[in-house]
Amino acid sequence: MDLFEANRRATLEQSAPLSARMRPRSIAEIVGHEDVIGKGTLLRQAIERDQLISLVLWGPPGSGKTTLARLIANETRAHFVAISAVSSGVAELRSIVREAADRLGMHSQRTVLFIDEIHRFNKAQQDAILPYVEDGTVILIGATTENPSFEVNAPLLSRSRVVVLQALDDSDIETIITRALSDEDRGLGKRHLTLSDEARSLLINLANGDARFALNTLEFAAAGLDLEGTIDTERVLQAAQRRASAYDKSGEAHYDAISALHKTLRGSDPDAAVYWLARMLERGDDPLYVARRLVRFSTEDVGLADPQALPLAIAAQQAVHFLGMPEGALALAELTVYLALAPKSNAVYRAYGAASADVESTRNDPVPIHLRNAPTRLMKDLGYGRGYRYAHDFEDGIVAQENLPQNLRGAMYYEPTDRGFERELGDRLRHVREIYARSGDTRDEGIPE
Repeated sequence: MDLFEANRRATLEQSAPLSARMRPRSIAEIVGHEDVIGKGTLLRQAIERDQLISLVLWGPPGSGKTTLARLIANETRAHFVAISAVSSGVAELRSIVREAADRLGMHSQRTVLFIDEIHRFNKAQQDAILPYVEDGTVILIGATTENPSFEVNAPLLSRSRVVVLQALDDSDIETIITRALSDEDRGLGKRHLTLSDEARSLLINLANGDARFALNTLEFAAAGLDLEGTIDTERVLQAAQRRASAYDKSGEAHYDAISALHKTLRGSDPDAAVYWLARMLERGDDPLYVARRLVRFSTEDVGLADPQALPLAIAAQQAVHFLGMPEGALALAELTVYLALAPKSNAVYRAYGAASADVESTRNDPVPIHLRNAPTRLMKDLGYGRGYRYAHDFEDGIVAQENLPQNLRGAMYYEPTDRGFERELGDRLRHVREIYARSGDTRDEGIPE
């Protein structure tokens, strides 16, 4: 390396962001992830024995995926090539593979191909790299914030080991901050800055387990301070602007959050439900998407135990559509609390499921002739509508007649619970089925007493 190149690299290292300068230089310097890379783990043993395998590193932003990939290459003396799935195409991949093959053949040096955001690779790009992962021309290390089972092709995934990196905990973030403040070579140590206890706690809290966010915020908060200056909470707040978030409104975190909202509503926990609602809305989820899911919940999990749930859900959806955000959030919050505390029933959901299953699995016999429409003379001559009995001519407006196809005679789908308004519906249904039973119909069973 000539003097010019050495100076260029030194200048780049000094001007790089604090988060880049403070990256661990060895496996031993990694903070956290003891379950993945700690002593005695399979991955640590494979690295120490120079037995590289292709990996997919799955974890939230700032959990150390890129750093770990670089260290694996360094520890095993492999050549490291990093690309982004967002900006790289098939042509670049083929060029990398050719160079990797030459490097392996001429110098017996393996190549670690690190693909950041591998979940953004399309099928053609993944198919292009697959043969060279399979034959060992390159060791693939992909990084993703999204569930790889949804985003990475099965053949490529089957040739890799998925390593899950959890967000760093608060003690890990504190260790990283302390290290950056004291390191005189790569960190801020030469400036002898002080981070107040309140500012330290705030920075750790805002980081949300994201080491990159913590270090970049710390560096910005320190900008402009004199030697031995103090970083207080005001500087941290100004530097951070917002809380770090691993939330992606189109990714797995989005679906996890809506699942949490639905399940806490079903569990009748208004406090947790409002939290998950706020988490989705404050992180940018489409409020109309959330409203649609709450409309669904009102029919699936509340149902006729509280018939007001559905019209209230529709009203909330209309309010959001009319008001927009942030005002519409309160309409959704009001609906969320109501649904959480409403009596629950999935009886209609089960009834429809059972009926649709019969539609799919049994012969679809014709509509009973007495229920058929007869708008023409020919249809009347063929007996359409003959024998139909008008319910309003009978006591209680109920008439026992067979209303199902012949092959499903006597089938029962709706079985109300004894919760909320369905208790009254159960009494009505029991009365109806008693009338049917007196006429020989068997639909008088299955109603809760």
